[in-house]
Amino acid sequence: MSSLWMKSVKVDPPVRSITDSRFDYVVVGGGITGVTTALLLGRSGADVALVEARQLGAVATGNTTAKVSVLQGTRLSSISSKHSAAALRGYVDANVEAQQWLLAFCAQHDVPFQIETAYTYAQSDKGIDSIRKEFQAGQKAGLDVRWVDDPGTPFPSVAAVALDNQAQFHPLDALEALVAEAQRHGVQVYENTRVVSVHSKDGDQILRTDQVDPVTGDDVTVRGRKIILATGTPILDRGGFFARVHPERSYAAAFSVSEPIMAGMYLAADQPSRSVRWVPGPNGEPLLLTGGSGHPVGRAKSEQEHVDELIDWTTTYFPTAELTHQWSAQDYITIDELPYVGPILPGHDSIYVATGFAKWGMTNGVAAALALAGRLLGGGPAWAEYLDSSRPAQVVGVPSAAVINAEVGLHMAKGWAGAAIKPGSSTTTDETVPEGGGVLRRDGARPTGVCTVEGQTHKVSAVCPHLAGVLNWNDAEKSWDCPLHGSRFAADGAVLEGPATRPLTKLD
Repeated sequence: MSSLWMKSVKVDPPVRSITDSRFDYVVVGGGITGVTTALLLGRSGADVALVEARQLGAVATGNTTAKVSVLQGTRLSSISSKHSAAALRGYVDANVEAQQWLLAFCAQHDVPFQIETAYTYAQSDKGIDSIRKEFQAGQKAGLDVRWVDDPGTPFPSVAAVALDNQAQFHPLDALEALVAEAQRHGVQVYENTRVVSVHSKDGDQILRTDQVDPVTGDDVTVRGRKIILATGTPILDRGGFFARVHPERSYAAAFSVSEPIMAGMYLAADQPSRSVRWVPGPNGEPLLLTGGSGHPVGRAKSEQEHVDELIDWTTTYFPTAELTHQWSAQDYITIDELPYVGPILPGHDSIYVATGFAKWGMTNGVAAALALAGRLLGGGPAWAEYLDSSRPAQVVGVPSAAVINAEVGLHMAKGWAGAAIKPGSSTTTDETVPEGGGVLRRDGARPTGVCTVEGQTHKVSAVCPHLAGVLNWNDAEKSWDCPLHGSRFAADGAVLEGPATRPLTKLD
């Protein structure tokens, strides 16, 4: 599964080896949050490193639907239900400022984008109450939202909330321009370098990576005066963020179509979730992009069924649609709906985090960068207090946290009580298996993951190295997914997404 956007972001070779380097700031994570933060810090004249475990944009930024919108489905009403009008307005101000900053940057650096109206729509009468609440929340936040009685879409929609002058773009075109500008300001970029742990020494933070010094054979470390973790979910367990956010996987697909595609960006307020927008095609013809069918990571009966559901829906309402790309993305939602941006622990001024963007990273990620850079360099926007990672207001999320962590405990118990093959998996023995995968445990042994992908069989520990959850086989993406906190691993055990930082133990 590879997204419509996926390409290599050009990175000039670093001018120095990362080995034994020391920086004012080390930014971990090469998506739009990390790159924008590194750029803002680099512009100040600071010595900055940007360290990415895979390739720049490989995770959320390269797999987004790339809407740069302040109307975000039912996000405003969700926030309004748990927070004050001031906090809601602070969230909107953050997203508006981030949107303006990002689009101004794109205009200055010749990155194309399209101005469109964003719609949150009801698929049936059951969804009208949700969009009415979103309309009211938008008005409360000072947005020029308007009510639309008939969206006039080829797919079911009975009413909508609309916000004009929003935007969409190619996220890796924007990321590439941000990377180039960051490097122009001296930021050192290191790809394929995974940070696995951090400790303090002599006033610095020491980041241990998965790289090995070819001369000494020691693990390569990097020193930073301050660290920013822009890794989707923080890779360090300090602060317990793994228990304060819940990970969700959702799907997207691109299609060539013969019929006209309506203008605008659409997101359903009711279930099943549906996202629709158009994309400029390689030859000038528009492509159709649809998304949705989200679920908690590692807890689906069959991920492929979610993919098939989205494709079937698209071809039902766009009969000429022909699939060109399909992909998925992982996002994190906080217990009180607002992102966490700030110190990893209260009063801790050496490690900072940015997480919980709830599928709206194009604006929230940039807002996080603006807030972090402002805080680190002195000052910062007034709205940053509402996103602070230590904010007292997050107590309203305690009931949600209790539910989320009760579910985590249930999946932990179920996994260890009897690791079993998922329905549809063909793994039944330790011998070479047909295409497919599953988790085995016999004679009291620890759970073992066995899969065959493209003719190659892999046998790995099926226990997540983060907090020992029993993994499940993802039949759509051929990966091992943790139902506890969302860590994901390739068929051979390599880390795809955290909070885990170590690969699965190979058993073959």
